[in-house]
Amino acid sequence: MAAPEITFWYEFASTYSYPAAMRVERLAARAGMALTWRPFLLAPIFGAQGWNDSPFNIYPAKGRYMWRDLERICDAEGLPLKTPPHRFPQNGLKAARIALALASKRRTGEFTRAVYTANFAEQRDIADDATLAGILTGMGLNATAITEAANTPENKQALKQQTDDAIARSIFGAPSFTVGNELFWGNDRLEQALAWARAGSP
Repeated sequence: MAAPEITFWYEFASTYSYPAAMRVERLAARAGMALTWRPFLLAPIFGAQGWNDSPFNIYPAKGRYMWRDLERICDAEGLPLKTPPHRFPQNGLKAARIALALASKRRTGEFTRAVYTANFAEQRDIADDATLAGILTGMGLNATAITEAANTPENKQALKQQTDDAIARSIFGAPSFTVGNELFWGNDRLEQALAWARAGSP
């Protein structure tokens, strides 16, 4: 019998995707579940709602709450958190393309965690080529070759398709988790998604 599966949909600019990314693989493995990493872009989804910025910037009170809430979550998880000194949200397009290109090497999770650490713990610019190259080199990978693979028309189209797939699944924010056709939104819904998959719910 195949192991239950959970799919993790995330955007590198997303604050709440940070703690989710740092724990999803560990919890899925503990539950004996297969995990699929699905980076996508929120900008087209927000744009369809008439937003040209993060709702945490559009609604300042919501933004203030989010940062304090994230502090509590990260403290409970033992994760460092430093507000990015660059404009929030950072542009995660290049990182998403690289994460997708690494899927065949089964290194997407490792790269994803490193990018979130760079963004939310080390105050580094994740849109900067040197930052991303340094992460890849630190993983023992050929940064030039991986970056070239990430920027092929085929990989760019694959990321666009992945974002379209997220929209087709009615995903409206990150992080999100899917088990079959069932959607769970938010870092705090990870355990519920795992329980749903473990129970074999339709």
